[in-house]
Amino acid sequence: MTYQTYLFIFLSVHLSCLGCLESTIIPFQVQSDIDKLKIDFNSSNSDVADGGPIFTEKLKSWTEVNERRILFSHIISLYLKMFESIDTSKAHIRNVHEYLLAKKSNLANDYKKINDIMELAKLPTSDLKIQRKAINELSPLLQKLDSPTGRSERRRRQNPRGCKC
Repeated sequence: MTYQTYLFIFLSVHLSCLGCLESTIIPFQVQSDIDKLKIDFNSSNSDVADGGPIFTEKLKSWTEVNERRILFSHIISLYLKMFESIDTSKAHIRNVHEYLLAKKSNLANDYKKINDIMELAKLPTSDLKIQRKAINELSPLLQKLDSPTGRSERRRRQNPRGCKC
């Protein structure tokens, strides 16, 4: 079983979930094209199920809509990277590729968030300059973390209704 075959199995599931996030349904033509891709990649082989799903297991722990959008932006990028090595001369492959590109443009800001996370993961935490900067930012970061939903609170007047004082 190839990596590409396994990815294509879950393409329809993920695009369906992505469609649910955006309150849309995958167009019939795209679903039909995905079915053709499944045939092209012989994704009905029994070995496809070996090792469990690639993406759907990851989605279980991402429950909030904004969190899921971040994960979906990365998943869509993986599919697009995979399409770079696939012959797109067939119409159904081109259609799915174009659909993925459209979805990626809708998730561009979310993909930037993933890149931010990846950059943070690469920070050399043993570097003294990085440590000094991090310590300098610690207090404001903790304040943002402790504030409700990260936004500034505002007070509202509580005038009793019907009071003509």
